[in-house]
Amino acid sequence: MIALFAAAALLAGAPCNPPSGSEALWTPDHRFIVVGEIHGTTEAPAAFAQIVCAATEQGPVTVALELPTEMQPRLDAFMAATDDASAEALLHDTFFWETDPERQDGRSSVAMLEMMQSVRRLKAAGRDVTLRGFQPSHPRPATFDQNYYELDMAVELAHAAAERPESRVLVLVGNIHASKTRFDRFDLMPAAAHLPRKATLTLNVAQQGGQSWSCQAEGCRAHDSLERYDTTARGIVMGSAAQGAYDGVIAVGPWTASPPVGARAVPAP
Repeated sequence: MIALFAAAALLAGAPCNPPSGSEALWTPDHRFIVVGEIHGTTEAPAAFAQIVCAATEQGPVTVALELPTEMQPRLDAFMAATDDASAEALLHDTFFWETDPERQDGRSSVAMLEMMQSVRRLKAAGRDVTLRGFQPSHPRPATFDQNYYELDMAVELAHAAAERPESRVLVLVGNIHASKTRFDRFDLMPAAAHLPRKATLTLNVAQQGGQSWSCQAEGCRAHDSLERYDTTARGIVMGSAAQGAYDGVIAVGPWTASPPVGARAVPAP
């Protein structure tokens, strides 16, 4: 419901309502603002939508999402659509409408669609904002491990910045990819760690309980979240987190699982 209310507010031209503390994000040095989430919550995309809204008040914005690069022509058409229904219809035969339950990992959730619609409405209202997918669609050679995938994601983000050199790039991605430090356990250098360090600010969406729709060992469904952060905290809290992996956290409260869009009935054309 939070995502729905946020989207409705944007459509109605209401003032942006970003999380408290968001003023810390708008410094000239921060070219990339990377928000790391656990996929499949209602609250994270809703908060991100409001951060995007506030960012467009500062200047041009490129919104980068963990969606396949091969979807870009469809995302461009989505942003040019004149209403919610026609925009949604453009996604019906894409990754976003994934119906295989073992692939519904939260990146194509109802809340994600609502967030994307809110970005489209901002553009329709005259804001300078674009939408870009940066999950590499080209196959990775079998001998190339996850590090190469992370590097490819960073390259796509660099291209997004170069294509619109005047814009700030706001990124919503899984929280491992958003880390600025190496995961020694997996010998993994995440995507955000490849971006220019001084120009990159990373935030992790705090785990405060509740549920997310994500893919884990038990399958892709609603899973309980841990309470690893003060459950009463709200807003953006700046300061090194997870031993320097992030520059701060976003506390949105206990999560609500957002089911996949593909679980909904697709309307007849």
